[in-house]
Amino acid sequence: MVSQRFRLYDIMWSMTEITVADWQWFFTEGGHPDNENIQRCIRCGLCLAVCPTYQQSYLETESPRGRVALIKAASSGSLKVSPNLVRLLYVCLDCRACQTTCPSGVKIGEWVIAARAEIEAHRRRWVVPQFLRDTIYRRLFPYPERLEMAASALRVYQRVGLEKVVRGSRVLKPFPAVEAMERLLPPLPARPLRQELPEVAAAWGQERLRVGFFLGCFMSLFFPEASASTVRVLRENGCTVVTPRGQKCCGAPHLADGEMEVARDLARHNVRVFEQAQVDYVVTDCAACGTELKAWPELLADDPEYAPRARALKAKARDITEFLVGLPLRPPQGEVRARVTYHDPCHLAHAQGIAQPPRHLLKSIPGLEYVELAEANWCCGSAGTYSITHRRYSQGILDRKMGNIVATGARVVATANPGCLLQLRLGAQRTRKPLALVHVVELLDRAYRAEGH
Repeated sequence: MVSQRFRLYDIMWSMTEITVADWQWFFTEGGHPDNENIQRCIRCGLCLAVCPTYQQSYLETESPRGRVALIKAASSGSLKVSPNLVRLLYVCLDCRACQTTCPSGVKIGEWVIAARAEIEAHRRRWVVPQFLRDTIYRRLFPYPERLEMAASALRVYQRVGLEKVVRGSRVLKPFPAVEAMERLLPPLPARPLRQELPEVAAAWGQERLRVGFFLGCFMSLFFPEASASTVRVLRENGCTVVTPRGQKCCGAPHLADGEMEVARDLARHNVRVFEQAQVDYVVTDCAACGTELKAWPELLADDPEYAPRARALKAKARDITEFLVGLPLRPPQGEVRARVTYHDPCHLAHAQGIAQPPRHLLKSIPGLEYVELAEANWCCGSAGTYSITHRRYSQGILDRKMGNIVATGARVVATANPGCLLQLRLGAQRTRKPLALVHVVELLDRAYRAEGH
């Protein structure tokens, strides 16, 4: 069955691409600048045990060390860059669990992203696929107002009852990718949080710090209650919160799909915006955004004007859980009576190396019973658009995650990334278990708001 699906993919791929002559290109113009790193792979196999895709297929070519071998072979010219190689590099979730476990420090996930960028630099599509791609990455994501207009149409779709009709009729069943996107939609708010938040929200009590808030696109559109909690918790802890109106997408979707130049333009824009805000720290409650903020120095390494400015911003960038633990936090006094487990977002645990701060915050809440989750730092299968483009793999990975969650007996699952919230919400629907999905900071906010009751 797997091989049949692969052949179907290759056929579809060839129908939508104009290929480059003989496919002989990979890391051109002198090769990759950190070529020494990939040579460190000793093929020990420790990465196999933590790779979600390898655990699904048990194919060496879908393992981290297999990807390293493919990239090395393509870079040396001993392997042609073919549609099948391209497919194998896009099967990767880029969860970077392999990087966490690799004893040699091979940056496997980062190499996969670099390889995708090389592919996209040479790939030529037919007019319609290229138009759709440009519309999403160049004409939609970089513009918050356009994203909000698109969300408004989806909001109408939900409010007038079309959502129930579509799901009940199964009319989207012949279009699995569209059906997958539709199923992921949470109930949309009346207005995006970006339109509700004041640009400057003063600290409650004496000001300790002036904090810039990087409000993620998906947090604003789909999970505004979580980011509203973030702002309240920051103000509760003596932070004046500055949410610049001019900020744009962090560029995470673009990087994951090889659109490097658009990602660089977004990074430059956001660096300028937060320089003008004159803040002590830049905080985000979106793990994916936090990863990109901290990666901007590498992304802009060849830009002599912006590389030092990106390094200065990185020095200020913090995930919200990392920031609150480092303040230190004022301990909440209100109770939240719930049995809670925590799922580590890949962007937080593996890309940023942040695992204990979210747990520390949860354990600080009176009345909360914390239960550790087996394989907590395994990917949930979201990985940006992966749950749409690779549905079979994504669902298998999600099923494993949900089995572990159900085994904890928890009724509340906390995490720290919007993609994970969407994916785990879908998992809860499929398991038909009464699970509440929340951001870590929402529980902390509940505890503060319960004080005095």
